[in-house]
Amino acid sequence: MSDQRFIIEMGMGNSQYGQDYTKAAARAIEDAIRHSSITLFAALDLDPAEMRVDVTIGVQQPEAVDIEALVPLLPRGKAQVKAVFGGMDVTNPDTGNVVVIASAAVEAFLPKQA
Repeated sequence: MSDQRFIIEMGMGNSQYGQDYTKAAARAIEDAIRHSSITLFAALDLDPAEMRVDVTIGVQQPEAVDIEALVPLLPRGKAQVKAVFGGMDVTNPDTGNVVVIASAAVEAFLPKQA
């Protein structure tokens, strides 16, 4: 039996000081899941542990994201996080400070229901 996606949420987060890609990614995940209230589990008597959660983070330096630090931010299901090239780095021309902007796509899957 294959999984079926039933939720996709998008979020954006930033790190204004310190050029912290993991902090920007965490804020993007929090922004995405803040929009969700999954009443499906109680309504259909499903176990949230059966849910697979795939998160894709877009940043300019994917290798700078601490993936393991982001997994605990997902409160339900079996989470997987990956970082890919995306997002934006915006440099202040007056100070040289770089603002890191991350985007997140949070997808939730369940086994197909009969």
